[in-house]
Amino acid sequence: MSPKREEWKLDPASFVVVANRLPVDRVERPDGTADWRPSPGGLVTAFDPIMHKRHGAWVGWHGAADEDVEPFEEDGLSLVPVPLSSSDVAEYYEGFSNATLWPLYHDAIATPQFRREWWETYVEVNQRFADYTAKVAADEAVVWVQDYQLQLVPQMLREQRPDLRIGFFLHIPFPPTELYVQLPWRRQILEGLLGADLVGFQLPGGAQNFVRLVRQRLGLETLRDRIRMPNGRHVLARSYPIAIDAKGLHELAASDEAAERAEDVRHDLGDPRVMFLGVDRLDYTKGIVERIQAFGELIAEGRIDPDEAVLLQLAIPSRERVDLYRQLRDDIDRLVGRINAEGQRIGRPPIIYLHTSYPRIEIAGIYRAADVMVVTPLRDGMNLVAKEYVACRQRDDGALVLSEFTGAARELRQAYLVNPHDINGLKDRLEEAMNDSSRNKARRMKAMRRQVFENDIDRWASTFLEDLETLNGKPATRAAG
Repeated sequence: MSPKREEWKLDPASFVVVANRLPVDRVERPDGTADWRPSPGGLVTAFDPIMHKRHGAWVGWHGAADEDVEPFEEDGLSLVPVPLSSSDVAEYYEGFSNATLWPLYHDAIATPQFRREWWETYVEVNQRFADYTAKVAADEAVVWVQDYQLQLVPQMLREQRPDLRIGFFLHIPFPPTELYVQLPWRRQILEGLLGADLVGFQLPGGAQNFVRLVRQRLGLETLRDRIRMPNGRHVLARSYPIAIDAKGLHELAASDEAAERAEDVRHDLGDPRVMFLGVDRLDYTKGIVERIQAFGELIAEGRIDPDEAVLLQLAIPSRERVDLYRQLRDDIDRLVGRINAEGQRIGRPPIIYLHTSYPRIEIAGIYRAADVMVVTPLRDGMNLVAKEYVACRQRDDGALVLSEFTGAARELRQAYLVNPHDINGLKDRLEEAMNDSSRNKARRMKAMRRQVFENDIDRWASTFLEDLETLNGKPATRAAG
C-alpha cells in the first residue's frame, strides 16, 4: 500500500517523529484550493527546531479518510501522510484506540470494548505506519513513536530496520496490572513496545507497571528501569513528565490582543468578582459533570453568590461520531440547563457552557481572565491545561484547583488538590480557592510558575532524546542543540 521511497522525492531523514496525526491542518483558501498550516500544540513546537536542524520527517495521518496524499514539504519539514480508509478510522481509531485502549488505560472509567475485528485493523494500520517510517528513515536514524494508537510500531519497525534508534512515549496513563491483564492482546502490546530502545511514560508508576508486566507476563529479566531482551539488547522504561512551551505561551498571554480578550470575556460575563474556568476536551475522563454538579450545589446552598461568581466551561468537541461522547454532551447540556433554570433569577446564568473550539490567542486571553482554574479529571496522564493556566498568569495571582489523579498534580503540588469523586470535598476546595487570601494565592502561584518555566517542553524533549541516543552502547549523535 505504501509507495517506494524513490517515488516520494524526499531525502532520507535522520530524525523521524511518528504520530497518529501530522503536525499540520488543511485549510481551504478563498479560491477553493487547499493549503496547510501548523497545528496548535506544544509537541509540534518542541520538535520544530530539532526537525529543522536534522532535516526531520513526520509520519502521520493527514486527517481525511479514503484519500491518498503524496509526501510533501512544509516550512522545510518532510511530511509523510499515512492513508486511512473510513473503516480504518472506525475500527483502528474510534474502535480499538478510543473504545478499547483509552478507557482501559484510564482506569476503566468507561467499560472497554474488546472486539477482534478492531484489533485486526489496529495491527494492519500499525504495520502501515511502520512501513512508511521504514522507508523515510535514513540509516541509523532516530525514530520517536508517539502514543497509544501506535504501540505495535516499535517492534514492527525494528524487524524491518534493526539499525534504527527507536523511542516510544505514551502520553496517557499506563494502567496497573489488574486492569491491563484484561486486554486479550496484552502480550502483543507489550512485545510491540519492547521493540523500542526507550519507552517513556508520564509518571514513574506507569514505568513501574510496565516493567512489572514484562517480568511477570513475558518472563524477562529486569533490573529497576531496565529490561534485558533475549538477544542481549536492553530496553529502558522511565518517566518523562511532558511539559509546555511556557515562555511562548506567557508571551502570547501578555500580548495586547490577549489582554483585550481577557477584558472582553469578563465584561461579557457581567464583570463577576470571581470567574471560575474549565477548559477541557469533551471526554468522560475529564470530570466535567462532577465539576458542574459541585458548582451548582454551591450556588443552591448559598455558598457562592451567582451575582458575584460565574463558571465558564469550555468543552472542545471530541470524537463526535462515538456514541459515548454524544451521550456525554447531552448529559452535560441537561445538567447545565437544570442548574441554570433552578437559579430563579433574571440576567446572566451562573454557568456558561460552550461546546466549541477557540484559537490559541483567545484561549490565552481566557486563561488570563480567570480567577480560579478548575482542572478535575477523574484520570489524566498529565493535563497540560493546568500548566497552560499557570504559564499565562502575568503576576503571582489566580488559583488552580487540580485533581489528584492527574500527572500534573505530582509537579504542581501547590495547587488546591482535590479528589474529584468527592463532590463535598470538591465544593470545599472551590470555595477555599475563591476565598483564600491574596498572600496565600501568590505563594502558591509563584512556586507553580517556577516549576512550569524551569521544566518546559524543550527540556522534556532534550532529556528523552539524550537518554535514547546513549542506550545500548551506540555513539551519541545529538538530537537537540
